[in-house]
Amino acid sequence: MTKKKKKIWIFAGEASGDTYGAQLAKSIRELEHQAGNEIEIAGMGAGKMKAAGVDIMVDSSELGVMGLFEVMKIIFTIIKIFFFLKNKAIKERPDAVVLIDYPGFNLRFAKEMHKRGIPVIWYVSPQIWSWHKSRIHKLAKYCEKMLVIFPFETEVYAKVNLDTEFVGHPLVDIIREQRDPSIVRDPNTLVLLPGSRSMEICRLLRPMLETAVEMKKRHPALKFVISTPREKTLKHCEEIYNKFKRSYPDTPDMEFTYEKTSYWQQKAGTGLAASGTVTVECAIAGLPLVVVYKMNLFTILLASLLVTLYRGFFTMVNIIANKEVFEEFLQYEVKSGKLSDALERILPHGKRRKEVEADMKKMVESLSDEKITALDHAAKACVEFLHR
Repeated sequence: MTKKKKKIWIFAGEASGDTYGAQLAKSIRELEHQAGNEIEIAGMGAGKMKAAGVDIMVDSSELGVMGLFEVMKIIFTIIKIFFFLKNKAIKERPDAVVLIDYPGFNLRFAKEMHKRGIPVIWYVSPQIWSWHKSRIHKLAKYCEKMLVIFPFETEVYAKVNLDTEFVGHPLVDIIREQRDPSIVRDPNTLVLLPGSRSMEICRLLRPMLETAVEMKKRHPALKFVISTPREKTLKHCEEIYNKFKRSYPDTPDMEFTYEKTSYWQQKAGTGLAASGTVTVECAIAGLPLVVVYKMNLFTILLASLLVTLYRGFFTMVNIIANKEVFEEFLQYEVKSGKLSDALERILPHGKRRKEVEADMKKMVESLSDEKITALDHAAKACVEFLHR
């Protein structure tokens, strides 16, 4: 009897999800090939998933936005995509749908799949421990399997009847593979990582530049780099920088780069970064940071009603470690004086430098398993689910 070819969909709405989805697809296909099985993999994603051989039904390149107003600008596009994918799922009935993070969209999609008996595997849990705690019951109802990347998350899901498995954080393996032993840290380089979203950059780059002005006064030997994930984002940064420098001629020169963040995480001595996945990347790469974040006033007021800082932090590195590894500054605290003082403490030979380096190492050890990579572990869990 001929084996029925399995069909799995993978949905990623943001850049990090596209990275994970690409490797997940490769690992799933390899495991099925080793078992003598054929598999079809389709989904929603961007360039990396497409390069990994995923049949891209929807390009998600511009869907990774944050904040109420930012989402409203593309809401009709999101609704159109949602109904297109829902109707396609009803028609084609994949054996399973793997939803990677992106909770606003994916949780609603999981509900629709649950109604129609299409199994859902959720990979990379939403941050329900601090935001929308009620979602834990919805996830338990709509999902068949939860794959978590932080060790404390199994405790979070212990209170509900949801098959939850800690698979490790994929960034540990990804960044280790990117490590170049020929790159030597330059203690006099400070890298600015203002984020990947337009609104983040609009709010954060100016105070970052003000901090660079102050740090240059204190340490004339410092060199500054602005690193972004895409060329479009870099051009936006250059526009803000040029306008800022016209008003403040003593602004230090900057080196502008894109698609080289991994290099600067290994090369720079210190960093100033927007909160997000990049903070975990930097910790894995061994780059001490000061972390900042700002949202528009309405969003922060709404968030204050809905969000509880899990373990007292908003930076993921600190949440995982359950202590302040990276000093973090939110909203009105994002000021050049405070940021400069915090950077002073983690510069090479700064009074917190060794402590931060030791804490980063401990955090990374808690996220990885020497026996299997995180993405291979996740792929193995998906394949076992498909065939059980």
